[in-house]
Amino acid sequence: MIDSKILYGGDYNPEQWPRAVWEQDYAAFDLASIDTVTLNVFSWATVQPGEDTYDFAQLDAVVARAVDGGRRIVLATSTGALPPWLAHQHPEVERTDFQGRRHVYGQRHNACPSSPVYRRLSAELAGRIAERYAGTPGLVAWHVGNEYGGFDGGCWCDLCAAGFRNWLCERYGTLARLNDAWNATFWSHTFTDWDQIVPPNMLSEHWRGPDHTAFQGITLDYRRFMSDAMLANYRDEKMRIREHDATTPVTTNFMGMFRPIDYHRWAADLDVASWDNYPPGQREHARMALAHDLMRGLKDGAPFWVMEQTPTITASRDVNPVKRPGVLRLWSWQAIAHGADAVLYFQMRQSRGACEKYHGAVLDHAGRTDTRSFREVAGLGAELAALGDAVVGARTPARVALLFDWDSWWTAEMTDGFNRHVKYPAVVLAYYRALWSAGTQVDVVPVTADLSRYDVVVAPLLHVLGGDVAERLEAVVRRGGSLLTTFWSGRADEDANAYLMDAPGPLGRVLGVRVEETDSAEPGVVNPVTLRSPVEPVETRSDATLVFEVLVPEGAEVIGTYGAEFYAGTPAVTRHRPDGPDGGAAWYVATGLDDVGVDWVVRRVLDGHGLVGPYADVPDVELAVRSKDGVRFAFVLSHSTEPVEVTAHASGVDLLTGRGVRQGEALVLNPTDVLLLREDAPEEPA
Repeated sequence: MIDSKILYGGDYNPEQWPRAVWEQDYAAFDLASIDTVTLNVFSWATVQPGEDTYDFAQLDAVVARAVDGGRRIVLATSTGALPPWLAHQHPEVERTDFQGRRHVYGQRHNACPSSPVYRRLSAELAGRIAERYAGTPGLVAWHVGNEYGGFDGGCWCDLCAAGFRNWLCERYGTLARLNDAWNATFWSHTFTDWDQIVPPNMLSEHWRGPDHTAFQGITLDYRRFMSDAMLANYRDEKMRIREHDATTPVTTNFMGMFRPIDYHRWAADLDVASWDNYPPGQREHARMALAHDLMRGLKDGAPFWVMEQTPTITASRDVNPVKRPGVLRLWSWQAIAHGADAVLYFQMRQSRGACEKYHGAVLDHAGRTDTRSFREVAGLGAELAALGDAVVGARTPARVALLFDWDSWWTAEMTDGFNRHVKYPAVVLAYYRALWSAGTQVDVVPVTADLSRYDVVVAPLLHVLGGDVAERLEAVVRRGGSLLTTFWSGRADEDANAYLMDAPGPLGRVLGVRVEETDSAEPGVVNPVTLRSPVEPVETRSDATLVFEVLVPEGAEVIGTYGAEFYAGTPAVTRHRPDGPDGGAAWYVATGLDDVGVDWVVRRVLDGHGLVGPYADVPDVELAVRSKDGVRFAFVLSHSTEPVEVTAHASGVDLLTGRGVRQGEALVLNPTDVLLLREDAPEEPA
């Protein structure tokens, strides 16, 4: 892996330009300290102009120029978009959408993942590229495909139907087991032959859209299957690459909290996790931090890469605001603070045509290097060059885990009977934002992760509970740790069927409560919740919305109560200490608390373990820590729109300025400021 510096550069498409422009580009790259180029992402039609014809002349020249320029190379397999000839000669490679419409050639994300022709030709292309370019000087990674699962997340054609049936046969073995898992006696759905099963879409089990299904089990399994089908495409190409290159990392670019694909199911097949950071707004610092931590958690805390971000604007939104001065630098350092060992852009030079011609780039259409945006790109490049390898490979020393679960996401949002205004990512983000604001270090991990190294486990909306998850969560509490979970948790098994017991199902024992009723309300309807700590004289009010579970304590103490409706005065937040007052604690939040309420609960959970950070009371100041070889690197980032003053939490050296910092010193942070403190080792007691 890379050990010399944080990789810096991005997606470069010189095939769109004459050779004279290449030379201008590389001169600009030198000015900006850009050391890495991602090549060949969308060149299938150029590299393979016909089924039996390959032409590497242009790619040879592109790669040679990068080698001559001393650049690190991320080389793509170019299979993220079909060439026209392939769709024309083999129309079965085109996908069928959720509405049941067979597509014709166009756009990208346009291949059926179950097509034997697509699988054969994409793997063959990846193999030929690897055979030709393996061992190229500066080659640091292979980039397979591009943003798998775009548009509506898959295909619903006859080939996928057959693939789904094969997947089901492997999963369940018998139709009896499948019918039981899908509760198929409901609405006379008992299947007597595998060929009777069709994909769930608007022509079969769905109405209104992908979240309205008559059978959650069928749709859940199809989403699992489609995630696995695309993973098979990735594996096809990786296998062919490995025939020619046994060691260079292979990856693909994920998209953060992206619903169609369960990235945890892919994690083992990636040598390094990478993702594209395009936040939906300008004040999304906590959301980006969550996505970074989610990507880092895919590989058990190993560093990840930001494969794409825009230097200025995106091109895919209805409104595309420019990044304000300093924000590019701030967001890039935030990525590094959360574990990124590469910060790369889309794109290096603006395309002259098509839908991304106005997407931001390091170089605009005029190729200018005297713009504000280029100066910021160059300034960051100089900082990364000066930093060298100081934080490369460093890890996050987290004692808090947040569980992120695609099965719960998929199932909760397509379940009838509760409240469709509840969105899984919003609930998870609310609890992550509270952890982020408190300045604690967090690992975002799957439900299968080893939880033994964490003092606190936060599991918002853990709707699907299977395997030994309940036992392992209870073990956290039994050894003195804390568990925090919320409404709708523990309701369904791995088949999306309800547990035949009191909610919250297998979590009821450790939580010490049962749910008697589940009330819901339209957005904007508030039920005030009063939060009380036994050791604090002041009460806190939180405006709860959307979901209001009526609880019956069975050993848990009441921490918060509802203020309205027929259940006024009953528990809304509880804490259970199954091993007595000195043991661990299991917290349950039975309603949709607002940010004030979530912050209140999370702070008290963290306080019990001394995990509240030093800047927790300073809004929009972030603390993220990486450590390597016994050295801690503390990143202090100001997302505030105004100057703020903080007290230095430790002594050390700011690696971005070389200035010494003393613990207790007053520091003024201006908007978008970044402090990278290499902390001094703690003094030994006399």
